[in-house]
Amino acid sequence: MRILLLHQYFLEQDDPGGSRFNELTAQWTDQGHEVTVIAGMMHYNGHEKRDIYKGKWFVKKQQGNVTVWRTHVSESYNSGFVGRLWGYFSFVFSALWAGLFKVKGKYDIVLVTSPPLFIGITGYLLSRIKNRPFVFEIRDLWPESAIDTGVVTNKMIIKLAYALEAFIYKKAKKINVLTPAFRKTLIEKKHVHQDKIIFIPNAADFSLSDHLLDSFDVDAFRKIHNWENKFVVTYVGAHGVANHLDQVLETADLMRDTNVLFVLIGQGMQKRQLQDLAIKMKLENVLFLDPVPKAEVFKFIFASDMGASVLKNVDTFKTVYSNKTFDYMACKKPIFMAIDGVSRELVEEADAGVFVEPENPQDFASKVRMYMENPELMIRQGEAGYRFAKGSFDRKVLADKYIEHLKAVSNV
Repeated sequence: MRILLLHQYFLEQDDPGGSRFNELTAQWTDQGHEVTVIAGMMHYNGHEKRDIYKGKWFVKKQQGNVTVWRTHVSESYNSGFVGRLWGYFSFVFSALWAGLFKVKGKYDIVLVTSPPLFIGITGYLLSRIKNRPFVFEIRDLWPESAIDTGVVTNKMIIKLAYALEAFIYKKAKKINVLTPAFRKTLIEKKHVHQDKIIFIPNAADFSLSDHLLDSFDVDAFRKIHNWENKFVVTYVGAHGVANHLDQVLETADLMRDTNVLFVLIGQGMQKRQLQDLAIKMKLENVLFLDPVPKAEVFKFIFASDMGASVLKNVDTFKTVYSNKTFDYMACKKPIFMAIDGVSRELVEEADAGVFVEPENPQDFASKVRMYMENPELMIRQGEAGYRFAKGSFDRKVLADKYIEHLKAVSNV
């Protein structure tokens, strides 16, 4: 099968961040499928292009067996709302040009993953021009998430965004959703027919975690990083408005009398502000680390006592699965789940951690103290989360399921 994937944030081989499609496409090409990706030149948390892309509009690369066309994205992407909007649309245009004039040969299907929603325009146009079916994936409900976090407030933009969303949903042959709540929202609120929806969620990458389970020296790692005699709670992910990591700093403030260390790994528009706030609060129990590739991230998770999944307390985020939740499970680490809704239900069903009321530092601190006093609970829940993810959220299993849906759509 020949797949054209449009993914603005498809990671470079050494990039940190969500690697869902890097792993899916690697497995698909290992099975003999041909995958070409049109991706942006800017990391979703980046502020400038890599040197190899500066002054260029299109660069062809090979990532394993996956052919990747990197196309222009405005460097204004992380300079505010208008800059980000132009970053989105610059990719819409450059990706369309690449799909029409750079990608050689035929493909059987156009697969588009969002956000941003706007890349659906490119996917639709390419599917019409090339007469190929179009599958649209929703990793986040947009524009709801942008509205709920206050990023988008202009009524005209909101109205246009909803109109575009409805158009894309109508034109897509199938729509993949990442959570059951997304499916329910599309059926009940967006009036999408249930037969049009497929469900391939985020998943755990056991190829990395199982290797480290057998070989990684946790004690040596903790010693190198001065984590000895610390109770380490690690958060991995974006440092943006949606994550509201102020609540982690406020929790740290309540736990100055303990040996707890909060480790925040990642990048984002709010990171500098958070670092300044930590300095102002004189917090010595919070450690900020730059993003690292996924294989290295797993080492930090393994060396931690627990993982944390955190988002702002808004209704839209009650519909999402936090990406890193599955990585914590794969590493046998119980989770502080500071996200209500389906993510809470996931952790509670798996018995893989505890729900923390979002934006409630007192509750967060009390739950941390509970685990500090119950190390056997951490071990039991870590094992339970691992078994649950292995049974229901193994990325290799879900990659096979995904490709079967794509074959059915394209009649291959």
